[in-house]
Amino acid sequence: MPWFVYMVRCRDGSLYTGITKDLDARVAAHSAGRGARYTRSRRPVTLVYSRRARDKSAALRAEHRLKRLTRAEKLALTGAPAGLARVRRRTTC
Repeated sequence: MPWFVYMVRCRDGSLYTGITKDLDARVAAHSAGRGARYTRSRRPVTLVYSRRARDKSAALRAEHRLKRLTRAEKLALTGAPAGLARVRRRTTC
């Protein structure tokens, strides 16, 4: 079974990158609050990028390369408009 490296966009506009063997189940887990701690409070998530890898080692290397990209480079990779380059943060009073 192949591995995948993926990127999801969270409700607040932030991006999360990870690897998995079952892409559909992993994205569903993120959206249900059973995924990574980071995405639990930022649901729902939307899959914006995925790529197959031949094995876990290749997926981990690809994930590392993706995580080193700037936000603008990640958005360009996903085909998102340049206007999303900044995450809009809510202010609390």
